[in-house]
Amino acid sequence: MPSRIRRALGVAVVAAAAAAAVAVRLAAQGTPAPAPAPQVTVTGVVYTQFLYQLNDTLTPHFNSFDIPRAYVNVLGKFTGGVNTRVTADVYRNTDGSLAYRLKYAFATYTPEGSQLTYKLGLIHTPWLDWEEALWDYRMQGQMAFERAGYISAADFGVGVDGKWGADKVNLQVTVVNGEYYRSPETGQGKDAQARLSVRVMDTDDNSRVGGLRITGYAAYGKTTAGGQRNRLLGMVSYRTKQLTLAGEAAATQDGILTGPTATNGHLYSAFGVAKVPDSKVAIIARVDIWHPQAGNTTDKLTRFIGGLSYQLTPNWRLLGDIDYLSYQGTPTAAQDAFRSQALFQTQFTF
Repeated sequence: MPSRIRRALGVAVVAAAAAAAVAVRLAAQGTPAPAPAPQVTVTGVVYTQFLYQLNDTLTPHFNSFDIPRAYVNVLGKFTGGVNTRVTADVYRNTDGSLAYRLKYAFATYTPEGSQLTYKLGLIHTPWLDWEEALWDYRMQGQMAFERAGYISAADFGVGVDGKWGADKVNLQVTVVNGEYYRSPETGQGKDAQARLSVRVMDTDDNSRVGGLRITGYAAYGKTTAGGQRNRLLGMVSYRTKQLTLAGEAAATQDGILTGPTATNGHLYSAFGVAKVPDSKVAIIARVDIWHPQAGNTTDKLTRFIGGLSYQLTPNWRLLGDIDYLSYQGTPTAAQDAFRSQALFQTQFTF
């Protein structure tokens, strides 16, 4: 072996031995090991849709392909109980174009051994994310409470999540602007929101929405003009790995609470999902009833949803369904055209 190679090997051996000696000495002195690198992952979900209008009031046989929604999530996991999330929301703009905006952008902190997680930023509001996890078919469209304009999935503020006894008790409390994630704050008031869900009977689904549960939600706030923005909602739900059943009732107050401008609404919703045993097929059904009662008048709206889904792969779900809206009064020509729809929808995740 040439002498220069022997010298190089000797230097490498001495350097390795010195490094090992330093590591042993630091360990003996209690010097902590370097912190692990942050873990960053990217996930997403895309909803596709083919829509066929069953009524021919305005445009005969109108039909369209679309991507009504897509989300891209960047998730960070750090030492010390700190996590982060940034979600881009791609949606259909009012001018018909596809646009994007922030849906979530927050950091969370969970102290070691604690049952509480603290949130700051553009965060989940307490109700909608929880209900969508129970229903599990956001691909079909908005939940009744959001469709009526009473609630949003996200808002700017602070919050705390808590869970006890393997999610037998699940709690979320937030203080937010109240203007929803699509708009900045326009006044000095804030909205306080809270949801509490208790599992009173176990099933084979021990997730945060599984079992027989009693869940309540409340929100209190004021609009920029000084009117009220209050919501109360109660739900009873039952979920196993094969069956989901739920019923809810809500009361709302918006604006000045007395006089001809009062807007005190009532909303009811019931839904179910039944998975066919030993197959990838599921049956879904939902009924939403909304009494806006704006200006001391009423026009009850009733929506019926029913369909069949098929889990093509773990990452791709297909859904065929009918969405029909019934008016208490006589609908306008525009309302009549869009109240009866046949839909083929898919959801794929990555």
